[in-house]
Amino acid sequence: MRPAITGRGTRLAYNVRPYVPAPIPVKSTLKALVDQGIASLREQGTLPADLATPDFVIERPKERAHGDFSSNAAMLLAKPARSNPRAIAQALAAAIPLGGDIAAVEIAGPGFLNVRLSPAAWQRQLREVHAQGQAYGRNASGGGRVAGVEYVSANPTGPLHVGHGRAAMIGDCIARVLDANGWDVKREYYYNDAGVQIENLAKSVQARARGIRPDDDGWPEDGYRGDYIADVARAFLDGASIDVEGHVIQGTGDAEDIDAIRRFAVAYLRNEQNGDLAAFGIGFDVYYLESSLYADGKVEDTVRQLVEGGHAYEAGGALWLRTTDFGDDKDRVMRKSDGTYTYFVPDVAYHLSKWERGYERAITELGADHHGSLARVKAGLQALGKGIPQGYPEYVLHQMVTVMRGGEEVKLSKRAGSYLTLRDLVDEAGRDATRWFLVARKPDSQLVFDIDLARSQSLDNPVYYVQLSHARICGLLRQMGERGLAFDLDNGLAQPLDLDSAATLELVTSISRWPELLATAGQLLEPHLVAQYLLELAQAFQSYYNDHQFLVDESDVRDGRLALALATRQVLANGLGVLGVQAPEAM
Repeated sequence: MRPAITGRGTRLAYNVRPYVPAPIPVKSTLKALVDQGIASLREQGTLPADLATPDFVIERPKERAHGDFSSNAAMLLAKPARSNPRAIAQALAAAIPLGGDIAAVEIAGPGFLNVRLSPAAWQRQLREVHAQGQAYGRNASGGGRVAGVEYVSANPTGPLHVGHGRAAMIGDCIARVLDANGWDVKREYYYNDAGVQIENLAKSVQARARGIRPDDDGWPEDGYRGDYIADVARAFLDGASIDVEGHVIQGTGDAEDIDAIRRFAVAYLRNEQNGDLAAFGIGFDVYYLESSLYADGKVEDTVRQLVEGGHAYEAGGALWLRTTDFGDDKDRVMRKSDGTYTYFVPDVAYHLSKWERGYERAITELGADHHGSLARVKAGLQALGKGIPQGYPEYVLHQMVTVMRGGEEVKLSKRAGSYLTLRDLVDEAGRDATRWFLVARKPDSQLVFDIDLARSQSLDNPVYYVQLSHARICGLLRQMGERGLAFDLDNGLAQPLDLDSAATLELVTSISRWPELLATAGQLLEPHLVAQYLLELAQAFQSYYNDHQFLVDESDVRDGRLALALATRQVLANGLGVLGVQAPEAM
């Protein structure tokens, strides 16, 4: 089934609810035990009967010496209870029953509760990974509610550049992370197929069709100079047919028909961009056309609603929106004196359409250069009086990408004329490495993409390191078969973990972090956390691998170690899947 092309939508009914990640089993168990301890201290009179339970946290301490989990509950209780935090911590520790998941509760510093888990808790964690398989780490916190994620949304005026690639990767991974957190995700591409840039594209293709080259007299002042313009003109003159999402546009061959050239050029480049994204592993559920906002009267209707709402006024021959009523630093022009609309007006109409189409969350991934327009779009949505939440839409902004090769910056592509294309990068570095490197850093940080590092098969290359760890575990199973050794998973899961081994404890701890890491990445919209986690997990496995022999004759030892290794393989595969990166069985 082809993705939908839409310019229309119907408002869906739902209740807006705050986004809360699903609880993590071990952490939720500990939180419940602390809650019970606080209730017990109220009953005993140690705490005032009317004292509210504070919003304490259960977190993993940075240092292993501080236990497996830590809580600040006692320190938050101390002030309202007018008591010493260490005294409350001691009382809480005594009220928390040992046994089951809890091996010990200790007091540290000014009143932290440090909790150490029992071997049984770690053993159960390992069994959960094997029982849940690909579902391990996923949760239902989204409740099936609709989240629209818009990304790339490049003007169809040329090949996608590396910056578009970063937007594509971040947006795609945000969608994947939200999906893993139980959201019904709609991936959306907003085609800016209207405006001055499209006119410049049409004029550039027309010039080429007339035989005019970029350095000749008569070339459009703001024309596009890349070699791809000649390809578009040639296809138009040859009468080529372009199929874009089920709509066929054919070149007429008439170099004087600027309207036909415009339609053909936009379709041609949309098709090219779709091909580039498909090669990069990026797809969409909805393609929304900017031109439809004008054709369907949505821009005019949005402006009418803003005027009727009393938030617009005329000044200097222009129509203004009082965006200062909604936190903007100054009012903004909506309609200029020449009757044309400023660019933020269709953006307001477009995001209104998302609300009307039932997107409870609307997440837009953009380059940081769009920062200045965000406040006015949100102000416009608030001015409509539709009950749209103040934080709607949510924006994720990315910084620029610098590509290096051989210690020098790579800037140009002959095909594009003035920038390096996404296809150039994928061809040089490979799809997996390109995807990894473009998402591995926080979006608001500048990114240096080292092609030489991305291509290298060395442990300095993070994606190679992670994929090698997965392949190495697969290799253990092949070697076992070659040696005629058996493997019994049930027996392996029954074997006690050697928690006295620092490498074992570090590995099983790292495995157990995956569900909460995935929930946090979804809550913060930060998929780079997944890449960072996978590298840490691979490093933990490498330490374990170096310290242990796997294919030993003693079946209990062999089964136990392989059970832990296979749990690691599962989590590596799950995490790589969230990034859209392959989990190879051999390298």
